[in-house]
Amino acid sequence: MRAASTAELDVRREVYLAAALDTFSIARLAGLPHLTGTRCLDLGPAGSAVPVWLRDRVGPDGEVVSAPGDPLPPAVLAPGRYRLIRARLLLMRVPRPEALLRRLVAALGPGGTLVVEDWHVWPEEAVLHAPSPRDADLVERFLRLLTRKILPGLGADPTWAVRAHAAARTAGLVTVDTQIHVPVWAAGDPGALLMAVDLVRHRHHFLAAGLGPAELDRLCQLLSEPSSGLVLRGHPLYSTSGPAPPW
Repeated sequence: MRAASTAELDVRREVYLAAALDTFSIARLAGLPHLTGTRCLDLGPAGSAVPVWLRDRVGPDGEVVSAPGDPLPPAVLAPGRYRLIRARLLLMRVPRPEALLRRLVAALGPGGTLVVEDWHVWPEEAVLHAPSPRDADLVERFLRLLTRKILPGLGADPTWAVRAHAAARTAGLVTVDTQIHVPVWAAGDPGALLMAVDLVRHRHHFLAAGLGPAELDRLCQLLSEPSSGLVLRGHPLYSTSGPAPPW
């Protein structure tokens, strides 16, 4: 995996993200009424099947606008423009998530729905099974570095998701509902492969944080090879949604 180019790693990351999250995201959206003929905004990493699913639901009279995330052109978030806005793994990556959340709410038309999905990343009690105590300690060390140094150093907030519910209420959504999807990732599953890709993409950051080259190689092996036997509690995905006022 280390020999792959940056572009190849980015494509792999998109594929693994979609495989790990799309089923839950689509099930969440499937419960929303009145999508036919509506305008929707889908924000977040590329590669997801959700925009395709939405286009099928809104039909020829509707529209689905897709964008990777912040910063967004002002016209994309014009006030009152959308019936549905979905943002996945976006708010946890911006410096002021509450401010962006308010912009998203303002871009909803009367009664429109906002759905935001972000991971709550925390390292405690994440290893369900490892080949050895030494491997378990290595994975736990990696997860602590990811949560406390690497993600904050890249501008992400691994704890934002737990504040999203209260922030959505403050931003003006009429009612707010949060569902939490807690997956289990075995070695070779999309979620585990995603972590392996990120180890390679940010290898220099992990080296600077104190992991050695041999330790990084072992982590990639543990996450990528199903025969390793590693099983993790994956990052819980908080899905927070609610409607804008009907006027």
